[in-house]
Formats: sequence, C-alpha cells, structure tokens
Amino acid sequence: MQHPFTTDVLGQLVILGTGTSVGVPCVGCGCSVCQSDNPRNRRTRCGVVLGLPGGNLLIDTPPDLRSQLLREKIGIVHSVLYTHEHADHLFGLDDLRLMPFYLGCPVPLYCTEQVEQRIRKSFDYAFDGRIKTHPGAVPQLEFHRIAYDPFKILETEITPIRLQHGPRFEVLGFRIGNIAYCTDTNQIHSESWPLLEGLEVLILDALRPRPHTSHFSLQEAIKVAEKVAPQRTYFTHISHELEHETTNAQLPPGMELAYDGLKIPLCDF
Repeated sequence: MQHPFTTDVLGQLVILGTGTSVGVPCVGCGCSVCQSDNPRNRRTRCGVVLGLPGGNLLIDTPPDLRSQLLREKIGIVHSVLYTHEHADHLFGLDDLRLMPFYLGCPVPLYCTEQVEQRIRKSFDYAFDGRIKTHPGAVPQLEFHRIAYDPFKILETEITPIRLQHGPRFEVLGFRIGNIAYCTDTNQIHSESWPLLEGLEVLILDALRPRPHTSHFSLQEAIKVAEKVAPQRTYFTHISHELEHETTNAQLPPGMELAYDGLKIPLCDF
C-alpha cells in the first residue's frame, strides 16, 4: 500500500477530541450547546496525538477515531498508549487496521494488564487464532505492558500518573516533558502530585458545573489547576453543560476549555 498522506505534527500535541462519553452534541438533545453553530461546542470523544521524535503517539482510541484522524490529516499512528479501558477511550481500535500496512509491523499498544484484558475480550476476533480471510481483515496488535514506572515510547520518556476515576477504577494520566494529560479523573493520588510539579501545560478533566461521582467538576478542576500552577491549563472531557465562550469568559487567567483540533507545542521532549 502507498505510504500514507499525513501532516507533520512533530513537536505538537493535537487534541483529537474533548467530549464526554456521549459526545457533544448529545443524541436527541435540544439544548443551546448541542444546537450551537460554534464548532468549539462540537466535542468528539477524548483522545490526543503527540508528534514525538520517533513518530506519532496516539493516546486512547475513541469511537470517533477515524473521523478525527481524517479531520487532522494524521495518516499514520506509530504507537498507542491507553489511559484506561472504558468504551469511549477504547472502541475505535478497529480503525487502526490500516496501520500495519504503513508500519510494516503490528501496531504497538502500551497499556496496563486490565486494559489488555478488555481489548482481548472486546476484540476477540483479532486473537482467535483462525486463519484470516485477507490482510487487514482484523487489527494486528502487539502489547507492551506498563504500570507506574516511567518508560520510553518513540524515543521519548513517558511518566505515568496514578489517578482515581470514581470509586471503582484507577486510570493513568501521563507526563511527557512539561505537559501532563489527565483525563477521566476525580482524584489525584498523593504520590502523583509531585509528578505534576513544574508543568508548562496541564490538560485536565472538567466534566460539568455540578459534582460527579467519577469526574472533576469545573470548580474542582480549577482548584487542582491552582494547586499545580502550570503556565497554562486546558480542560477536557467536557459535557454539553459547559458552553465554550461563556465558560472561558468566567475562568481564571491561564485556564480555558480545550477544543477539538487544538494544537499545543511540545517542550522538553
């Protein structure tokens, strides 16, 4: 297959999606945000791509992945890193079936044991051992186990950040240089706070104005950002209860809602 057409995102973090698990607009909703003409109120499910020295690193495979990669003209993904196993962060995995044609090898997946088990169960057709009908019929994947220790992907050191996602789930945030990506959380474990020191950019969960059992509310996220004190904070995993322009006008200096397609320079690989 011909080498993919792709834009050069080296040195950038590209936010593919900023929406909650049902996306914005929500199916069947007539609220002003869901009916808004402002493209920054249109939020696909959460994911980011980082243009690292060794290639493009995708964090999570949301259900909107195909349209997100096409929108940003990102034609190749060299590795995937997972925060956790929930459907809105996982179920676009099959959209990577083309990547082995470009890479010449299975797609490397970096994840915890729990995420690997979910992938093997949810995408069992990729692992059933049966002879496939044709090349590309199923995803070709290669697992790399991660936990809490720093590791390298695509020539870049990644530091996992242990987070809590409600009472039942632990998830991972990640620090890459002076940027940290912490979606789907409502609690930062005590040993994780030092890993957030000295950030230039924090990307942080902020679901809605009201409290939630497994996500930071906007006010809770603001308090976290004030404690971490990065140069810039972008909020993500946003519901339809937060209108983009109105919310940004009310946020403290240095904080704003992220939006689909936002590009952030990467510093200090």
